[in-house]
Amino acid sequence: MRLALAVDVGGTKMEAALVGEDGALVRGSRSRRETGREATPASLDDAIAAVVAHALSRLPEDAELVGAGIGSAGPIDRNSGQILPVNMPAARGYTLADAVRRTASGILGRELPTVFGHDGGALALAESWLGATKGARSSLAIVVSTGVGGGFVVNGAYISGASGNAGHLGQVRREGGLTLEEIASGPASAAWARQQGWAGSTGEDLAKDAAAGVAVARAAIERSAKAVGEALADAATLVDLDTVAIGGGFSRVSADYIDLVQQALTASAAHEYSRRTRVVRSGLGDEGPLIGAAAFVLR
Repeated sequence: MRLALAVDVGGTKMEAALVGEDGALVRGSRSRRETGREATPASLDDAIAAVVAHALSRLPEDAELVGAGIGSAGPIDRNSGQILPVNMPAARGYTLADAVRRTASGILGRELPTVFGHDGGALALAESWLGATKGARSSLAIVVSTGVGGGFVVNGAYISGASGNAGHLGQVRREGGLTLEEIASGPASAAWARQQGWAGSTGEDLAKDAAAGVAVARAAIERSAKAVGEALADAATLVDLDTVAIGGGFSRVSADYIDLVQQALTASAAHEYSRRTRVVRSGLGDEGPLIGAAAFVLR
């Protein structure tokens, strides 16, 4: 049995698990630690030590651990192994790849090969392998959550770009000079709603209030989906996509969020071929980023 150690680092949490060649997580190997905007190199060191040790403690005796795959919120520098994250400014320059390799190798008593990439790329690879974009010729997978990011797969191959950041959709500029992430992410949507007089504070609050008929909460959700759809229309026009998969916590803020994104993409796309791009919900749920990190090693 060939396994990979998968590590996923985001703006709110870090997770690790063991993942097999079939994409299944080894039972009991998954754990998480909080990161957050105040994350520092020291706090990330502690989180890595905890989640990697937990995952490796569940390594079956008859398994072959072939490497570690790491997906991180970006931007990243794939060549140096550093992260330069928008949502964790105090961790800028942290050598994440070295930290995971050093920790895992120390526990195992041998050097563990490590592959590092952008978390959007990890998700895109996972969705193309086992999820909602399987079989697509040209696809994009994105996360709409604390941040917004994505990755491209073309003819089954992950397109990483020169530095590993291809698909960083959240930092494209939209109206008023704001980035897509500054408009459409969960925290940004909640902040916009508060500016309109809403009394809630989180994406979960927006979901609850929108379902209860609170107009401002619903408007914030529609504003997010419209911005995402219009950005995807540009991406579809540029890259000629046939499928886009959307995951992330805020993408589940309403039952029709994916439909709203599709409507905005279709209305905004410049050409017939880009208007044909289908928007679908992620097929792998919250395991997608870990499966994708493992795929860096296993695929």
